[in-house]
Amino acid sequence: MASTATASITQKRPAHTLRRPRIADGAALHRLIAECPPLDLNSVYAYLLLCEHFADTCIVAESAGGNIDGFISAYIPPTSPDTLFVWQVAVHERARGHGLAGAMLRHLLGRPGLAHIRQLETTVGPDNQPSRRTFTSLASDLGAHIAEQPLFGKQLFGHDGDHDDEMLLRIGPFASVPVAA
Repeated sequence: MASTATASITQKRPAHTLRRPRIADGAALHRLIAECPPLDLNSVYAYLLLCEHFADTCIVAESAGGNIDGFISAYIPPTSPDTLFVWQVAVHERARGHGLAGAMLRHLLGRPGLAHIRQLETTVGPDNQPSRRTFTSLASDLGAHIAEQPLFGKQLFGHDGDHDDEMLLRIGPFASVPVAA
């Protein structure tokens, strides 16, 4: 009987290795983003560049079976060296509902190379409630203020209005996050 309960718990909470992306992940990251609407899909080349140039500010969640179930792309804006800008957060449908996005964010902020980061920024569409909940929870965990302001209006995207406005969320200031294992 205990083994059935253990199997059930394991199925509900899949284990993931959180790590820096590798160049070999580029095509898999492209596929993951394609399977995570409403995220904007970039070229495979863009994901290869993220793996090559921004591995220290991006993170991959790899399942025990070798599937890439999560990815966060982020960078430090040149004019704001104490800020981490989170570009995309993707969690595959099979891994949703277990707090993986929040775990990836916390792990990323806990990297020794990002110990100087004191605020996080991201853009979120007005109707993307799962993403809003993730970032609100992170702000609460960090004991930080969260502010919102318009950044990019939908007219700037040139897609005949089929793109939402992008609202800037700013979390901070916060103290350094404990170092990730």
